[in-house]
Amino acid sequence: MNTVDVDEKLNIDKFNVDEDNAHIVLKQDEIDSHEFQKLIVACPANCYRVTENGEFHFDYAGCLECGTCRVLCGKTILKKWEFPQGTMGVEYRYG
Repeated sequence: MNTVDVDEKLNIDKFNVDEDNAHIVLKQDEIDSHEFQKLIVACPANCYRVTENGEFHFDYAGCLECGTCRVLCGKTILKKWEFPQGTMGVEYRYG
């Protein structure tokens, strides 16, 4: 049985990060640990993590724009979710 290395597949894609306009923004003062845990488990790009110090860490730069976080927590801990501006975001490449 063949296995797929997710990190290897994600490295094929190209990410054009809009440093001036994040397309996903968290409600920094209202992060519920239960809600954040949902995102840790569900995000296919591993954009949501908890550091060794127990701090919540989020990085939109590797986002696949799948909308999973918007569906799961769009009304709880996300302040903003929108698709990146034109020519920004993920560019899928197959290989």
